[in-house]
Amino acid sequence: MGHARKSETRQKPCEVIDFDDALLDSCPAEEKAELLTEARIVAQAFAQEGGVEELQEMAETLSSGFRDAEMERAHARKLSAALKRLAKDPWKDPGQA
Repeated sequence: MGHARKSETRQKPCEVIDFDDALLDSCPAEEKAELLTEARIVAQAFAQEGGVEELQEMAETLSSGFRDAEMERAHARKLSAALKRLAKDPWKDPGQA
């Protein structure tokens, strides 16, 4: 039975990537600004308290597949990412995000 050896080439720690941030950041600037504006409108209409928990719940609902029949899955997913971004930083200007 062999002895345990230390690896000569240690692996670097894994980098954790936030899929929602990556998805939103991959959108063209104009689309991202529109999504963040839409997220603000949705938040004002349905999360009147503006609480982080409310925004995250709405985002989870959209990303889990529940959406209006008129909204495409891809748009719902991007809007979910925008709501999550808004929950993290509600004061960020849409053009800056």
